Amino acid sequence: MALRFEVSLLHLADITEEGVTFQSPVDGKPMLLTPEESIHIQNNIGADIIMALDDVVKTTITGPRIEEAMYRTLRWIDRCIAAHKKPDVQNLFGIVQGGLDPVLRYAIGGLSGGEDKESFWRVVAQCTAGLPDNKPRYVMGVGYPLDIVVCSALGADMYDCVYPTRTARFGTALVPEGVLKLKQNAMATDERPIDPTCSCMLSRDLHMSIVEGRFPEFVRRFLRTQFPKGDVPKWVCNAMEVAGIDISECCTSNKCLVPSTEVQPLYVPVDVKGGVPN
Repeated sequence: MALRFEVSLLHLADITEEGVTFQSPVDGKPMLLTPEESIHIQNNIGADIIMALDDVVKTTITGPRIEEAMYRTLRWIDRCIAAHKKPDVQNLFGIVQGGLDPVLRYAIGGLSGGEDKESFWRVVAQCTAGLPDNKPRYVMGVGYPLDIVVCSALGADMYDCVYPTRTARFGTALVPEGVLKLKQNAMATDERPIDPTCSCMLSRDLHMSIVEGRFPEFVRRFLRTQFPKGDVPKWVCNAMEVAGIDISECCTSNKCLVPSTEVQPLYVPVDVKGGVPN
């Protein structure tokens, strides 16, 4: 079980160095959530993976607020580490903000906030290139099957999102061809399995393809199924070019592919103590 406090969704949240003040959903009174209190609550809940409290801003925001959020989040992680009482049984994940600024960004949090897909995959590629291989590279808020496949190709390991469960709650199933709306009248008497080819759209097939070294083959098969007409989005083509996966057979035209020198994302390391290096 993983747990994270999503302060970006709180009504009238006021973020200061002390923490996040917001209205109680119970009685409307102001409440203060500090990094220390967030860890204390997560320690008591007992989640296997817990998250540091971060200063979340929309990826579409530009200017000094992005830098402020990034450095505040870095300062808060120190407070979270100091407050963590169960490091032997609970894994504390750090979150670093940075918006879409390649100079500020070097970890994968705060995406899926309205940014365009071209910017999205570039940030993921930059972050996975800069994060250590022996640590889990976790992309928050990503749940669309296409996004998961692209991010996995770029080196991401873990995801979380409300999309799969929320979609299921409204009677829609995820299948290799896309989505299946189970509440349609035609489904009322259809007793066929939702997906006769696989018990799970991604988990088993994706896992085995990675274990057996067949991930590029999985990506091509996935794209052929999702886009039978060959109309693979340009941002996917660009991302696969950087990932080193040839998907030309999945596209009706190679025009969407551009030389890797044009789409290679910029990776700029950040000195978390002294700021951005010259």
